[in-house]
Amino acid sequence: MARMTCEFFSDVLTKHTTMTVILPDRPNKDKAGLEKRFPTLYLLHGFSDDHSMWTRQTSVERYANERGLAVVMPDVDHSFYTDMRYGKKYWTFLTEEVPRIARYFFPLSDRREDNFVAGLSMGGYGAFKWLLNKPEQFAAGAALSGVLDLANHNQEDNAENPMDQVVFNAFGGEKLVGTMHDIFHLAKVVDQMEGKKPKLYLACGKEDFLFDHNLRFKQLTDQLSLDIETTFDSGEHEWSYWDRHIERVIKWLPIQ
Repeated sequence: MARMTCEFFSDVLTKHTTMTVILPDRPNKDKAGLEKRFPTLYLLHGFSDDHSMWTRQTSVERYANERGLAVVMPDVDHSFYTDMRYGKKYWTFLTEEVPRIARYFFPLSDRREDNFVAGLSMGGYGAFKWLLNKPEQFAAGAALSGVLDLANHNQEDNAENPMDQVVFNAFGGEKLVGTMHDIFHLAKVVDQMEGKKPKLYLACGKEDFLFDHNLRFKQLTDQLSLDIETTFDSGEHEWSYWDRHIERVIKWLPIQ
């Protein structure tokens, strides 16, 4: 694999920013031996992380190389993957600018069948938010220990609690239930859609403080027809759990 730190100017953020990109070390070829663009996983970081943490804390590079998969890891600060009320437009940056720039710089496929998204914690929320708002862009997506029930979080401008302050900065106290920020609402909307629907992978440790979020989401999807694989095993909110499951996710992806 080749691992690169890509520094570039974002028109959306009006600032320079960074993403880590992993590319396979062999060409992607079709049955006729012609080179194709790489299937791509957009891999999203958690609340306390940045674009580098997946490669620093897991063996994602090795797992991706085994499947000939490119991985794009953007930096979105504490945005909760949204166009922040008091901050930058990270939703537009993530969903529009990052794929366009990454495909301009690197040989990445733009075919729905070749594109996937995953993330942990805040990034698990971001992954399902992107997947379910734009199911026409992805064949599959995964949330590991995701903050999935953010819509029911009581937003407060509480300077003593960094999490509450960040959520307030992102959404400005807006009621999230039933909106594009509500993962549970989005799952029901996608379930009723016609046409192709993405596959989902959900994993959370039973000792994780976000386990209830994930359990409630499973209880919802048990009532829907979405294609979802769920694993609730032993584990806390930590990197050894996510390393184990990102390997499983990459093996699970329907790479053609």
